[in-house]
Amino acid sequence: MARPAHWRPGTMTALTLPAPAKLNLFLHVTGRRPDGYHLLQTVFQLLDYGDELHFEPADTLSLQPALPGVDPQHNLITKAARALQAASGCRQGARITLNKRLPMGGGLGGGSSDAATTLLGLNHLWRTGLSIDQLAAIGLTLGADVPVFVRGHSAWAEGVGEILTPVTLPEQWFVVLTPPVLAETARIFSAPELTRHTSPITIAAFLDRGGHNDCEPVACALYPAIASTRDWLSRFGPARMTGTGSSVFCPMPTREAAEAVLQQCPAGINGFVARGTNRSMLHRKLESV
Repeated sequence: MARPAHWRPGTMTALTLPAPAKLNLFLHVTGRRPDGYHLLQTVFQLLDYGDELHFEPADTLSLQPALPGVDPQHNLITKAARALQAASGCRQGARITLNKRLPMGGGLGGGSSDAATTLLGLNHLWRTGLSIDQLAAIGLTLGADVPVFVRGHSAWAEGVGEILTPVTLPEQWFVVLTPPVLAETARIFSAPELTRHTSPITIAAFLDRGGHNDCEPVACALYPAIASTRDWLSRFGPARMTGTGSSVFCPMPTREAAEAVLQQCPAGINGFVARGTNRSMLHRKLESV
């Protein structure tokens, strides 16, 4: 991407932005492309809870603190910042601080959301002038889940997760629990027993009858802690796994009901209460700065 004609350097000011979590309300694997990538149908429900990133002016790019087991240069936040520099021609830097609240490997989209917040935040601070479509295209090079966070609306997704149609969902409360295991997406998708030919459905069919998660039986077999956490949460409603795990969620009628369940969760399991949002809290925050 060439630098936009209206690009101009700007005076940066510090900026703190959220990186919201998502839930996959269902996840059907409908086929497989010749390159090995799986074809999916899912609904991304954005939440009003997630990580937080703080951006400050700097001559170079830096990220702190380092995440366990992740080289800072390979972190999606750093990759997103460098991809934005390359696409816009911007030579400014930033000191980025991550407040990590979402569990790694939880299926909540934390890394992808962090990348999207970086693209949108630095696009604002650096005044690079790239459009949402351009930022979403950059995001897709970083991961299939990044564009939904860039676009900032709960969405029906197809393809490998990048073909998005905004949907309006009930903004209900959820309790989200994460057992102390790190689910490996590659391991789940490579499992021979994974169902790979679920019949496609329509948005109307999902809204009427719901769906299931084809990855859930595989993940529960590979990681018994996911199964036991889901089974415990099922005492309070229709608990399901999000994405490829390891987090499980259950819709709740009220915030108070969700918090009551969270207070009872077994020792060693982390969790939070959040409300579904059709529009991302990141986009709402950016409108106010």
